[in-house]
Amino acid sequence: MLRNKVIVVTGAGGGIGRDFALAMAARGAKVVVNDIGASVAGEGKDSSPAQKVVAEIRAKGGTAVANTDSVAEWESANRIVQCAIDNYQKIDVVVNNAGILRDRFFFNMSVEEWKAVIDVHLNGCFYVSRAAAPYFKNQNSGRYINMTSTSGLVGNFGQANYAAAKLGIAALSKSMALDMAKYKVTSNCISPFAWSRMIGTIPADTPEQQARLDKIKRMETAKIAPLAVYLASDASQEVSGQIFAVRANEIFLMSQSRPLRSVHRSEGWTPETIAEQAIPAMRAQFYALERSQDVFSWDPV
Repeated sequence: MLRNKVIVVTGAGGGIGRDFALAMAARGAKVVVNDIGASVAGEGKDSSPAQKVVAEIRAKGGTAVANTDSVAEWESANRIVQCAIDNYQKIDVVVNNAGILRDRFFFNMSVEEWKAVIDVHLNGCFYVSRAAAPYFKNQNSGRYINMTSTSGLVGNFGQANYAAAKLGIAALSKSMALDMAKYKVTSNCISPFAWSRMIGTIPADTPEQQARLDKIKRMETAKIAPLAVYLASDASQEVSGQIFAVRANEIFLMSQSRPLRSVHRSEGWTPETIAEQAIPAMRAQFYALERSQDVFSWDPV
């Protein structure tokens, strides 16, 4: 399905990214396995995670090369794309999967914690995608696969930086889909539910938290890979600007912001009439302060 496609997967040294790289290589892709080998918080650097995944791919007869450049800076993000060009003379797919966590309640979050997460997730997605864009335009083809999260699409405690970045990625992905459509380039998002080392940072201090983690542990990262392989393939040419979620054996098409209800007053509105008429008329359609676990409240299938 992906024979001779050249695919960059960022954050591919472990978890979901590793499964993407392995699955894509198994389907014939030549993979640039990008990972700086940092901690979940983005600290440190180690080339061994990326090298191990490359070794796994090659041991199974696949083709891959390791790259340890950071997505969080423009110059190094360009080197990731250049790595594909230098080794395989083209680039067909970018999978923006790299990520870190610096969880803290909004009122305690430092500027550094905010910037670090935005730089890796949102800026990193833009930098790598933008670096690949001229190649996609020139060849009149290309695929962007961007990782979002229900933390941003729905909401979660203690993740203002991560949620903002992930919802920003959904908007960026849609913009890329619109701007690149005439070049036959697609851009879609995947919101994954799966146990990974990033999810492993969630506290388990109460029976409720432990029960939630036990549920998440049943969702394997490998279950996300088939959708990514499909979106990377030629078969997905007519699919662009969409947001999918994967939870074990379930695939969801997620909603995007559209008007729910309108109210009209021919003489215009005042603050008082808004309070008396507009808000009561719309209140039934208000969204509750829900988290992802409130919306996806049933056990994974």
